[in-house]
This record gives sequence, C-alpha cells and structure tokens, in this order.
Amino acid sequence: MGELPDGWVLRRPTLGDAGAILAMVHASDVAAVGEPDFTLDEVHEELTGPHTDMSRDSWLAIEPGGSVAGWAYPRNPTGKARDFVEVYVHPETGLPAQRPLLRLLMARTAERAAELGHEVYTVRAAAIPSEIAYIAALADAGFVFVKQHARMQMPLAGVPHEAPPPPPGVVVRPVRAGDEGEMRRFHGVVEEAFRDSDHRAPGFEDWREQFLAESGVDFGEWFVAEVDGVLAGALQSGGSGGDDANDEGWVKSLAVLRAYRRRGVGEALLRRAFAAYAAGGRTKAGLGVDLANPTDAASLYRKAGMTALYRANIYETTLDLG
Repeated sequence: MGELPDGWVLRRPTLGDAGAILAMVHASDVAAVGEPDFTLDEVHEELTGPHTDMSRDSWLAIEPGGSVAGWAYPRNPTGKARDFVEVYVHPETGLPAQRPLLRLLMARTAERAAELGHEVYTVRAAAIPSEIAYIAALADAGFVFVKQHARMQMPLAGVPHEAPPPPPGVVVRPVRAGDEGEMRRFHGVVEEAFRDSDHRAPGFEDWREQFLAESGVDFGEWFVAEVDGVLAGALQSGGSGGDDANDEGWVKSLAVLRAYRRRGVGEALLRRAFAAYAAGGRTKAGLGVDLANPTDAASLYRKAGMTALYRANIYETTLDLG
C-alpha cells in the first residue's frame, strides 16, 4: 500500500500538538501561497469540530527526527452527506507521508459515511494549482476537478472609520450577542442564505460552540442588516486566515436573504465591517469565496476593493456504499 518509510511514525493528534501542527501547516502555506494562512484557533477548530473525533478521524505523520511532517483530517460540520478532507505535509520533509495519509483518510471517510447513515457520500478536497504531487494523488484516489475558491484581501489604509450610510430602508448595526433570539435569527439568515449554494451551515448549537471556542471573539465586528424591521442580512467576523489575527479583519460569513438581494444590503454590511476593522487598528480585510457561488459574491467583493491573493482548486469524488 505504499506505507511510510522506515523510521516514520503515525499517531493520533492531541490538543497539545496544536503548536507543532501549526508550524508544519505554516511551512506548507508558505510553500504553496507565499505566506502563512492558518491560525491556532483553526487548528483547534479542526481537531474538535462537530462530527470530528481526533482519536478516530485524524492522523499525524512524524518523521524520523521527531517533527510533525504531515496532518490529515476530515471536516463535516453539518453531519450531512459530504466530507471535506485535508492533507497537509511539510514541503521539505513531508512528501513521503502525503499518499499514505490520504489513503488512511479515504478509508476512514467511508466508515464515517456509514456511521452518519449515508449510503452515498461526497468527498471534497482542495489543492493550490501548483501542488502537482497532491493533485496527482487526488486524481489517483478518484477525485475530479469541480470549481475554484479564492482567498481575497484588501488593504484598509484610507478606509474611513465611519461606514457610508446604507441604502434607504436599511439599518446596519452590531448584533445583540446577549440576545439568544437574535443570535438564532442571525444563524437562521446564514443557514437559509447558504441553501442557494452548495455550502451548508452547521446547526445552531454546533455553530455557537464553534465561535465560543475561538479566542478573542469580538461581537462588535458582527453585524446585522434590518430592512423595514426584518433581519435580512448577517455578517460574522472571525479569526483571520493568516498568521496575525490582530492585523487582518476576517469576514467568516456574509449572508443576505434572497428576497432582499440586489438592494445594497450585502455591500452595506461589508463596508460597515471594513470600517470597524480599520477603527480597531487592523491593516487589511480578508475572506474566502466560492467562485461558483450562484449569487456571484466575488463581484461584490471586487467592487468593494478586494483582490484574490490566490485560488484553490476544489476536487470531488463520490462513495457509493449501498
């Protein structure tokens, strides 16, 4: 099966490994996209997310010198019939672990599908176009290209600390984080809006557990948009995808209900967030976007002044367990 070379060790991760995992992932990021693009909060989130058990679902590859050289894990925050699998390897030492980790992960994915009660299960993975060896490994595992995502960013130099007025009839304000009813409506907007894409929001309890586990959540950077008194849009900020979470304001999700689109609601939310980020001393704003999103969200982000730092290919395969 092309197991790891002599001297290598496979084992399960623990939360105590998070710092070593992050260092390895940063090395992988720098090689692939030129800069770190993962945070410690994200390592914790991936190890402990909904429907993820690090003692069964995740592996570390330890090279003979004792360093973490590879990390594999799945992600399925909704429990529905799709996993997203990730295999990170150190660009200098980790390549021998890439295919063995992917094989382990794919075998585990079939088990996870059965445990979650799905006979047909979709599995997705991402690769930067320059990651030729990983793309070849995915192809050999049955994955085919389906679309691209983009990591977008813009500098905040010169962005006013007061956002421009929203369109008539639209009110943009910070979320009332202490009001559970409003937080449920906030989540409901994200959940409903994302039904128009192939992304799905986790259930309310899992979603709340995820953001409460983040370090330094700032609800002053979470915003809602009301249209004629109806909560029609929501923007959730979160930990940056980059190395310095204090330097980049990160739009984790931006959602507008279908009936209120094309009315400037999304742009009003976005500009309010940018103003808040700038006022808080951040120097840039970032987000990730599905370039195949039917709402053409990328056009809004480009209009607001964002550009793509890089694109990632999304690959897919289907497991038929019937």
